[in-house]
Amino acid sequence: MLNITLAQINPTIGDLEGNLALHLDAARRARHDGADLVVFPELSLTGYYPCDLLDDEDFRQRLALSMERLLAATREVASLYWVVGAPTRHPGPGKPYRNSLLVIRDGEVLLDYHKQLLPTYNVFDERRHFEPGPDVARVLRIGRTQVGFMICEDGWNDEGKDYAVNPFQRLADAAPDLIVSINASPSNVGKREQRHAVFRAACWRHRLPLVFVNQVGGHDQLVYDGASFAIEPEPGVVFEAKRFETDVVTLRFETDRGLFAARDGGPLPAPGGGLDTMAFYRKQIVLGLRDYVRRCGFDRVVVGASGGIDSALTLALAVEALGADKVAAVTMPSRFSSVGSVADSQALCDRLGVALDVCPVEDIVRQIGDTMAGSTLALRPSGLALENLQARVRGTVLMTLSNARGHLLLTTGNKSEIAVGYCTLYGDTNGGLGLIGDLYKTEVFALCRHLNESAGRAVIPAAILDKPPSAELAPDQRDTDSLPPYEVLDEVLKVLIEGDRLGQEERAAAEAAVAALREGDEGQALIARIKGMIARNEYKRRQSPPIVRLRSRAFGSGRQLPIAARHY
Repeated sequence: MLNITLAQINPTIGDLEGNLALHLDAARRARHDGADLVVFPELSLTGYYPCDLLDDEDFRQRLALSMERLLAATREVASLYWVVGAPTRHPGPGKPYRNSLLVIRDGEVLLDYHKQLLPTYNVFDERRHFEPGPDVARVLRIGRTQVGFMICEDGWNDEGKDYAVNPFQRLADAAPDLIVSINASPSNVGKREQRHAVFRAACWRHRLPLVFVNQVGGHDQLVYDGASFAIEPEPGVVFEAKRFETDVVTLRFETDRGLFAARDGGPLPAPGGGLDTMAFYRKQIVLGLRDYVRRCGFDRVVVGASGGIDSALTLALAVEALGADKVAAVTMPSRFSSVGSVADSQALCDRLGVALDVCPVEDIVRQIGDTMAGSTLALRPSGLALENLQARVRGTVLMTLSNARGHLLLTTGNKSEIAVGYCTLYGDTNGGLGLIGDLYKTEVFALCRHLNESAGRAVIPAAILDKPPSAELAPDQRDTDSLPPYEVLDEVLKVLIEGDRLGQEERAAAEAAVAALREGDEGQALIARIKGMIARNEYKRRQSPPIVRLRSRAFGSGRQLPIAARHY
């Protein structure tokens, strides 16, 4: 029998002292629970992924000192095996570090294992700093149990489709009683189910039980959902830790039978079901914002309230993450603003408990126009220039408020608008973080309806939900003046941006919609136009704030395209 504590912690990248404190606290809880072994996530000491901090000499020295303190901490919590993820020096030619798993007990490193499969796709770039480990299995006897170890990506290639090396097979050949996998597996819609499917198939194939320990928390664009789990070969997932929360829980592994039980030997609680898509988006955004604000040292956030649905959803999610007292809203009407832009913003803020400030921008816009016209430029902005001037004035007001009061400005663009450049650089793209930048416009509406339904009341007023989308930068302006209906646009965008990364049902629906468009000349021209808009606006996305990643391919580090190119 082996008692195992799954330490699903929320480390902060680079905060070596704080992360070590999290380890020590979890280890003490593990000892209190009678654990033999405590398992932490991948790169738990530094947080995943430290990126070019590993090139900084001061950070390298701090890392070396933290490793010494880690060894001392294992002596403090005596007789407990610690499984820790940390960068370790690579002694030979190649990259300077390895992504390592260390088994430590009483100040002594009993086993080290170095990650073999280093992902360089989507949001990952581990080969930048890490050298792959050797093609060997690492197994350690703890009590009467032979425990084998692996790190994250090493367990994803059991079908041999992505790499020439299969660490899972190599480990299975060593015949452990149990596999321990440490992970930093970022969350996106469908990822939890994908993890279960991949590891369940491998465990069934090799007839091996496994514990999968994942980190939790938001780091810039990425959010980690935790959801650590235990698998038995026949039933599959028999235990799942909390999602989107820190969780330190101890399981009993009955070595002779290869089965898991609760710490007291009783049955495990049944694993919970998955979240529906809107509930998932909500939790991912809330955790992403909460950790971003905390880790960046902000106390409050500010949102420009236009009376439209994007800013309404951003405000509602910010209040859920931080509380109404930590959220400020500003509405900035111009002469093109509808009556409802202020009234609807006020109704929304009243329901959310957020104070709304009003700062009209018409005089500022007019003064800039007068100044430019009276200068040697002899130019009075009109048309698109005037529309964008209004957006930039609003962005300037919000950034000035951010500077003066120390608030983090949240940008409010959605994925549909960001994709085709229906936004103003240095205007509505200003800010430090975008909450809904990975939501298509149709999903923005769906998430608003979800918030209202789950609250049992209209948190977001019907007037906002029902009004036609508009930037309100020109008389009677509507988004459909420049764009196809979002119900059409979003399906095309899904195919062009995400393609085979979409879930099966969503992909089938999007491809069917695009196929229908391709049947006519007008539809083909529309697809070509959208493709060109995506390509031409890469420069805007490159200069925009990070967004909370929700889907398998989001704008940002997971989608890298050149700006100065011709490919449409």
